[in-house]
Amino acid sequence: MRMESISDPPFHEAYKILFDKTRNDDGFDHKEVVVVAEECELPVIDLSRLGDSEEEAREECKRQIARASQEWGFFQVVKHGISSDIFSRLRCEQEKVFKQPFENKTKEDKFLNFSAGTYRWGTPTATCIRQLSWSEAFHIPLTDILGSTPPNSLSSTIEQFATTVSSLAQTLANILAEKMGHKSTFFKENCLPNTCYLRLNRYPPCPISFGIHGLMPHTDSDFLTILYQDQVGGLQLVKDSKWIAVKPNPDALIVNIGDLFQAWSNGVYKSVEHRVMTNPKLERFSMAYFFCPSNETVIESCKEPSVYRKFSFQEYRQQVRDDVQKLGTKIGLPRFLSTLDRA
Repeated sequence: MRMESISDPPFHEAYKILFDKTRNDDGFDHKEVVVVAEECELPVIDLSRLGDSEEEAREECKRQIARASQEWGFFQVVKHGISSDIFSRLRCEQEKVFKQPFENKTKEDKFLNFSAGTYRWGTPTATCIRQLSWSEAFHIPLTDILGSTPPNSLSSTIEQFATTVSSLAQTLANILAEKMGHKSTFFKENCLPNTCYLRLNRYPPCPISFGIHGLMPHTDSDFLTILYQDQVGGLQLVKDSKWIAVKPNPDALIVNIGDLFQAWSNGVYKSVEHRVMTNPKLERFSMAYFFCPSNETVIESCKEPSVYRKFSFQEYRQQVRDDVQKLGTKIGLPRFLSTLDRA
């Protein structure tokens, strides 16, 4: 069995009891985790058409974005303004930061000039193998990156990526609002650089013979997530009640709808459950941008009758934390159904 290198988190040591329990009594549902119906390519949308001189071309692009958000909750965008050179440098910088000794990564505020607590690994609350995520990440406030002093190769490369995806997230949110009949300044006013996050992800090779999640099944708690991933694969989502594997596209960014947009759109746009599966031999890298509002922002459905009651982002996040702590998993939007929908 491959043991962790000096840079890997101590998964085997930390979760030895869970691994031993699984081997002994096999309380693990192999079918639930391992079986995948098919590999597919998500809808691909060419964003260059938003700048087309023909209004019909622009409108068709917007319709495709809205349709994919309703039917899939996920889509891919190409011609998004980020060069392949930036992607190459991102991969290089991510490898460098994750290849540091594990002990250094846990002291990220001293070694990397990130805010304390940005480095995360595994699943501290896991009580069974199904709840374990075999991955490590830096969950970084955007303000740690934008205008960091002194700049370094990591922060300057990430800043180039973040600047583009921040603008892209605003554009997509405005299009989705427009297609709901709302031309509003809500997202511009509430989703700011000091409220959004970047997450650098690494999924180490997992030598364990039974299926292990790189990231356990979940929905995102933001408005939108924009993801850059390498070509290893492993991202899966639920479509028509089945898990499907997303075929990597080297030229695309992946966009998915989060819980807040599902609530805001009154259930029109779908926040879809997704996960990452491990690879026995290859490590996987990705970088996600989370389009979030301030904690005080109140989320309410833009249509009546409302499926969900009004709630603040802070209230939502606290409920998610409480559920994960007590139950080992997130409940999410079902906690916030309106009284009418509960009846």
